[in-house]
Amino acid sequence: MRHLETINIIIGREFSTRVKKKSFLWITLLTPVFFAACFIIPVLIMNTSKGEKGRVINVVDRSGIVAPALKNSEEMTFDMQPADSDIESLKGGLSDKEGAYALVLISPLDSAGDISVVSYSREPLSLDVRNAVSDAVKKQVEDYKLRKYDIVNLDKILSDISSDVKFNSITITKKGEKEDSVEVYMVVSYILSFMIYMFIVLFGGMVMRSVIEEKTSRVVEVIVSSVKSVDLMIGKIVGVALVALTQFLIWIVFTAVLIIGFQAIVGVDFFKTPVARPGMEQVVVSSGTDLGSNIQQQLSNPDSEMAGIVKSIKAINFPYLIGCFLLYFILGYMLYASMYAAVGSAVDNETDTQQLTIPITAPLIIGLFVMLQAFQYPDASVAVWCSIIPWTSPMVMLARLPFGNVPAWQLTLSLVLLFLTFIGTAWISGKIYRVGILSYGKKATWKDMFKWMKYKN
Repeated sequence: MRHLETINIIIGREFSTRVKKKSFLWITLLTPVFFAACFIIPVLIMNTSKGEKGRVINVVDRSGIVAPALKNSEEMTFDMQPADSDIESLKGGLSDKEGAYALVLISPLDSAGDISVVSYSREPLSLDVRNAVSDAVKKQVEDYKLRKYDIVNLDKILSDISSDVKFNSITITKKGEKEDSVEVYMVVSYILSFMIYMFIVLFGGMVMRSVIEEKTSRVVEVIVSSVKSVDLMIGKIVGVALVALTQFLIWIVFTAVLIIGFQAIVGVDFFKTPVARPGMEQVVVSSGTDLGSNIQQQLSNPDSEMAGIVKSIKAINFPYLIGCFLLYFILGYMLYASMYAAVGSAVDNETDTQQLTIPITAPLIIGLFVMLQAFQYPDASVAVWCSIIPWTSPMVMLARLPFGNVPAWQLTLSLVLLFLTFIGTAWISGKIYRVGILSYGKKATWKDMFKWMKYKN
């Protein structure tokens, strides 16, 4: 009981000291803004990516076949110029604010029936203009070459064989069938697994620096006179863990508030997708902004890209993922933080930690690389084994879980091994910490740390 009371006091001290720092407040407030921006910005880009309206593009078509395929739109107008136009004069007109946005020069057909295109503009040519011109040129050249074969009813044949393939991925599970979106799973996997990696490195390093600060300031000598060094190490690790969990929970709530606020401003609910009626071509939204109306129209169309993304996001079991994230974060952090604490106790300054932290950071980096492959091949042997091995499982398992194909026995085995490895590592780190925290003047090596492990209590 006395040990628990001592550890609780140390935990409270570590927690209160860190949450009162300005850096904690800034990171806690700004990180949810970043998370919310990751959700909001792609939505804004998808709905505001049509570019500047009314751009005029001068076109000199010397092939004689491309001009009919260049269609005007709300964003761009193609102004056809004579084939013998003075190119230098047209290029000079691009400097005027009221002049053309770009000049497109289409070459004559060569002996093989091919065409080259050159564009001139005062700023990098926008992608929508480039795509519109290149698509028109490609279509007209292909049609021109096909007509040279003098095929009867060519237009009808091309119309008949044209098709738009819609690919739906269905996974058969014990609970039934579900429609999948691999792209959405990959994004969720990347976010969760990279957050695990980032948090372990960030907060594990925080424990190490805290140990070094107390050791160099000789404060630890006063503390260990009344507290056991192992209790001090455990209290410090748990205290920083509580700081991390507090930040994480605040981030979830604050991010949700920002996203809900954005939904209220644009007048649309992303997670309550309306069902489109047969034959519906357009949905008129009487409330909300123009942006909200545009988003609502896309959500109302089951075939739209945005509706598909929202549907895939809704199909993900987020409570299950968040629960697994917390388990792997807590156990993974405790495992690595105990090793960081041992290293911090063995040195007198942060510079001396470079060589000693290589065995700690190496498994993390390996897990990071395997994690990047697990997005594409979640059932590959390397991904499966690295999701079970304790030193890489926090990152790799979080990369596999969103795909929903992790057997229960693999998840259970992974968590049990991670917990047992943490207990063993914490016991070894405690022996190193007990000796190292009061050792000064000599730069410790791995050989010294192995000796400390063998010392009796």
